[in-house]
Amino acid sequence: MNGLHALLLAALLGSAVSAPAAEPPRVMLPVAYHADLEVADYYVSEKLDGVRARWDGRRLLTRGGMVVEAPYWFTSEWPNVPMDGELWAGRGRFEETSGTVRAGRSAGDAAWRRIRFMVFDLPRDPAPFGQRVRHMRALVPAVGIPWLQAVEQFRVPDIATLDDRLDAVVAAGGEGLVLHHVDALYHAGRSTSLLKYKLYQDAEARVVAHTVGRGKYAGMLGALVVERPDGLRFRIGTGFSDAQRADPPPVGSTITYRYNGTSSSGIPRFARFLHVRYLVPPADPAH
Repeated sequence: MNGLHALLLAALLGSAVSAPAAEPPRVMLPVAYHADLEVADYYVSEKLDGVRARWDGRRLLTRGGMVVEAPYWFTSEWPNVPMDGELWAGRGRFEETSGTVRAGRSAGDAAWRRIRFMVFDLPRDPAPFGQRVRHMRALVPAVGIPWLQAVEQFRVPDIATLDDRLDAVVAAGGEGLVLHHVDALYHAGRSTSLLKYKLYQDAEARVVAHTVGRGKYAGMLGALVVERPDGLRFRIGTGFSDAQRADPPPVGSTITYRYNGTSSSGIPRFARFLHVRYLVPPADPAH
């Protein structure tokens, strides 16, 4: 291919429009951590607050099945090996990451230079997770691309050490930890071999109404009335910046909120707004 043809190809690739994949990728999903387990039998990693994505060997897909239209250079040298991971710009930068992924190539190279694809599994590898970790440690560094990295996987001897690591991650602005059993095989759906460990719970809900603020929030948002997938409705009145109260998430949008357990009637306790969820994942795949 001569230089002119290469430039034309790059221009055509740069003008591509995001399109849905034939179907969302079938991904492995965690359940909540419970203390009655042998933590020494698990690999532990930081839970990254980014955009879940699957590299299928030629395309980068969100969990919902949308093709991520990253710049050509971002994925052009990636291996022809399916990889599960997180598009991530760093702790506390979910909104930036989500915005860049949704904008695709129109976000510009500077925005994409801040994004990394953090690989945490190899979905087509039939080996137990302990062996998949070794395969990732060999595969990803061999590519030699700074924005393609393997998530650090480490072992801890006991729950006290695990809790210390969780406290350190949270203190540094992280979200929590993920535990993956060394003998676990990859399969789609919720798996008791894959656990998320956080100081709080989070979930998604659909905005169905706004309430009007009072006092210093007069004329602004007071609270969101949201509905869970099971139909339960409740209010979320904290976690918003003044700018978000002036321009709140619209009715019909999906938001992520955090909470600490539920009341006797099932209402999330201390529910707090986190962010708008523009890239809404599909329902859990069948086990």
